[in-house]
Amino acid sequence: MIKMVALDLDGTLLTSDKTISKGNEQVLRQLHQTGVKVVLCTGRPINAIWRFIEQLGLTQAADYTITFNGALVVHNNDKSELAKSGMKKEALRPLYEFVKKQGAPLDVLDFEQVYPLTDLKPSMYRQQFKGNIAFVPESYAELAVSDAYSKAVVCDQPALLDRYQASIDAQLRQKYHIVRSQPQIMEFLAPHMDKVVGLEALLKYFGWDFSNLMAFGDAENDLGMITHAKIGVVMENGQEKVKQAGNVITGTNDEDGVAQYLEKYFG
Repeated sequence: MIKMVALDLDGTLLTSDKTISKGNEQVLRQLHQTGVKVVLCTGRPINAIWRFIEQLGLTQAADYTITFNGALVVHNNDKSELAKSGMKKEALRPLYEFVKKQGAPLDVLDFEQVYPLTDLKPSMYRQQFKGNIAFVPESYAELAVSDAYSKAVVCDQPALLDRYQASIDAQLRQKYHIVRSQPQIMEFLAPHMDKVVGLEALLKYFGWDFSNLMAFGDAENDLGMITHAKIGVVMENGQEKVKQAGNVITGTNDEDGVAQYLEKYFG
């Protein structure tokens, strides 16, 4: 029995203009009122998506959000942490050396703010990022040693990102979980970190497992939850390998694809 619906944002729940349509809002609010858990799953912090949480009414006592691509599970009402996992500064050194050699930019995120590295190429990430989070420019040397970092992001023109991605060798791939979440964004997470990690912790908290999960996604960083969920729903606009991994293809993010399938499944 499906008891939880997990939703990626960009390219899935959000339209191309980064909003939740009235059609999707209405269906998700109705589903939430029946007792099905509606869980937003994002690479961003909760403050950056709070307007979506409020729009969907996900502010009840048992509402949670998966943030930082699975590294942090947050209780919506009081922002308390259910599960959290990050990387130390030294774990980021191989990535820093790689992007420096490539002439690429790098933004490092802890669980509160973003650090655009000033000793590298200027990043586009701040212009791409829409949400409430502080950007604090620092060099790699200035990053705190004791802090835990949720992820690092390389944000550049898609053609340049293609080149950087092609240059990643097997040794570097072993050190990170690397996902191309958008054409201009490549994310570097701790090994084995994934949205599915946060979802597993949340399902366990409620006494459930992946047989109780339906997940919606479109991109590489959604593959884990798409393949683990009892029902993995992929948007028509999704990446081809994600479509191949899912159970169901629904309409695009601009056609209320989420609402289309939820209405069909739940009636």
